[in-house]
Amino acid sequence: MGRRALRRNDAGLELADHLLVASDLAEDWCPEDAFREPAPLEIEVGSGKGLFLEHASADHPQYNFLGIEIARKYARFAAARLARSERENARVVIGDAQFLFARRVKTASLQAVHVYFPDPWWKKRHHKRRMICESFVKDVVRCLKPAGSFHVWTDVREYYQLTLELLAGVAQLSGPQDVDQRPATHDMDYQTHFERRVRLNDEPVYRCCYQRLDD
Repeated sequence: MGRRALRRNDAGLELADHLLVASDLAEDWCPEDAFREPAPLEIEVGSGKGLFLEHASADHPQYNFLGIEIARKYARFAAARLARSERENARVVIGDAQFLFARRVKTASLQAVHVYFPDPWWKKRHHKRRMICESFVKDVVRCLKPAGSFHVWTDVREYYQLTLELLAGVAQLSGPQDVDQRPATHDMDYQTHFERRVRLNDEPVYRCCYQRLDD
């Protein structure tokens, strides 16, 4: 199930406080620099339209949230959502998450990492492009604080099973922990727009959460 076309709805809206471009950032930039106030930091990989960022930043104002989105039009859409909601504790950066984790995120600096419905790259020859891979998981483990959490959701059972197999071999992670699929209380009460589409179509969502152990 691919992404749908977006309306351009940020005309005249100031996005400078909520939208960053990775290629424009200084070599010594790190995610904490995106926020005016220091706070425990959570990163969402593939923020899409920004529904998770909007809800999470409202529900947990004591945390900072950074979304990483490689598609410029989706990053702008998410940033516009945050700007309209005046979220001071949420930002979006346009860039490659694997690069940013490897080169910009500090060791033991994250409270949580969220990866919701990553592109499954269906063709076998494209599996190497999948986000959940050995090198990315290694960086996630390095970047999480002790007791920090790693959340992965997908609607692709094969991708989920491969993820479980990969994470089972990571000694620094405890899990998988069960994640309940609670009923939605209103039309937009979902973690992401993609979850909303999947669940409204009565399709299964496979969810897991792992916790970083203290070395």
